[in-house]
Amino acid sequence: MSVSGNGLWDRYQAYRCDAPDLGLSLDISRVRFDADYLDRMRAAMANAMDAMEALESGAIANPDERRMVGHYWLRSAERAPTEQIRRSISSAVASVQAFATAAHAGAVQGARGPFAHLIHVGIGGSSLGAQLICDVLRTGRDRIAVHFLDNADPDGIDQLVERLDGALGQTLVSVVSKSGWTPTPWHVLLELEAAYRRRGLDLARHAVATTVGGTALDRRAIEQGWLARFPLWDWVGGRTSVTSAVGLFPAAMQGVDVASFLRGAAAMDCLTRHRELRRNQAALLALAWYWLGNGRGDRDMVVLPYRDRLATLGRYVQQLVMESIGKELDRSGRVVHQGLTVYGNKGSTDQHAYVQQLRDGPNNFFAIFIHVQDDRTGPSMEVEPGLTLGDFLFGYLEGTRRALYERGRDSITITLPDLSPATLGALIALFERAVGLYAELVDVNAYHQPGVDKRAAASVVQLQRVVLGHLERLESPQTAGEIAWHIGRPEEVETVFKVLERLARDPRRGVVAAAGPTPFAARFVPSRLARPDAPPHQQAVGPGRAVGS
Repeated sequence: MSVSGNGLWDRYQAYRCDAPDLGLSLDISRVRFDADYLDRMRAAMANAMDAMEALESGAIANPDERRMVGHYWLRSAERAPTEQIRRSISSAVASVQAFATAAHAGAVQGARGPFAHLIHVGIGGSSLGAQLICDVLRTGRDRIAVHFLDNADPDGIDQLVERLDGALGQTLVSVVSKSGWTPTPWHVLLELEAAYRRRGLDLARHAVATTVGGTALDRRAIEQGWLARFPLWDWVGGRTSVTSAVGLFPAAMQGVDVASFLRGAAAMDCLTRHRELRRNQAALLALAWYWLGNGRGDRDMVVLPYRDRLATLGRYVQQLVMESIGKELDRSGRVVHQGLTVYGNKGSTDQHAYVQQLRDGPNNFFAIFIHVQDDRTGPSMEVEPGLTLGDFLFGYLEGTRRALYERGRDSITITLPDLSPATLGALIALFERAVGLYAELVDVNAYHQPGVDKRAAASVVQLQRVVLGHLERLESPQTAGEIAWHIGRPEEVETVFKVLERLARDPRRGVVAAAGPTPFAARFVPSRLARPDAPPHQQAVGPGRAVGS
């Protein structure tokens, strides 16, 4: 029943879409689209849903790669197009659950006892989804503590290994790489192997792999006798792999009910196949994004989850959306430079961070508020008469939403009943399906990533090899400019300088620098030519000759 004269209340009733079986609701009433917008977009969305239906039926989604896209089958194996795929999905889930059960019971353990920790090694989509599950569903009763290494950062590795120093013999390492050769997880694996070896441990006795069969990682796991291997398939992209072993294994090891998680995702998939727009949350979410960004991503998406456990959600949605939508070309090959920029923090931290700019700065964004109805599992005290801390958190969310709308800023609100495995699975599936439908609306392929260069470091490290080879032949010091000229790379002098400057800071790398009148005039020699007892600015080269003389 509407209230006469209250347009926002009428709009709220008209544009809140509920999923009663999941307890999840989507509210797009604070998006200022025209009254006939949904009707105008009905045909376009019907085409998008046709494409989604074909995708789920096994159509080739990536013509350039000649492969299907089947992450929706991962939570509904019966929908996979072949019996072989159906069996492999079911078998993978059963293998994950069986290993976790054995590890929890101590039937599978490390060299020094039952596993108490898990290090998950992966990058991008091979890590973010797993981090999201483990962060959201972490409790004080976790069976195994899960840690993540998702960056080529030596210091980050050292810090984690130091924290786990006495427990590495009870620490499992899970290495995830679809291709089996992505440099970051491979190099982190080598670092961990060395760390285990320094402590008299064999990493193979503490390792599992998740990869496509036959890759270098798969072969290494077989040859070294790792504890287990879990499958990936070419029809699962990294950013949509969270319902495969990539996300399920660390979650199961932590103690998460992964079957419930999968059921929640499958239930959302089912609900968002509905052809009636006002009953399809993914379609409404995609249409709101389309309106807000004029079909070109003209506004940024700011994800504002009002729970600590959801702090990783912004990063997860950022990768899912930007890697899927950010494309130079549309499907016909026209240059379109599509994209949808995503960032986010968490409420109520945001009230004291960047909400000031959202309220008063450029109107170049829209917000997605994530509200969780259950404050906590136990009783709440009153922090003020009649008011709990959860009341204030809800007040921050609603107050910010209202303030933004009053200043002409639009927002979307997703309300969850709780933070359970099933609810989280549904939330992830909602964003996945909205991304797929939105990509159809803007005519880009959401499932390939031509701009992602997994070999981005290759040219720089190869240049470093050339520079060091030249340096070893030197008998007198040279500047970075002279070295760049001698190796035939004068256009790369800046990178040559940065390489040498960095290496000279570590006496173990064999490079010595002597200061010049400016930092850029420093002269470099191999350490074999330097006088070892002199400070860097007085290093000598050869008998009686100071660097820079």
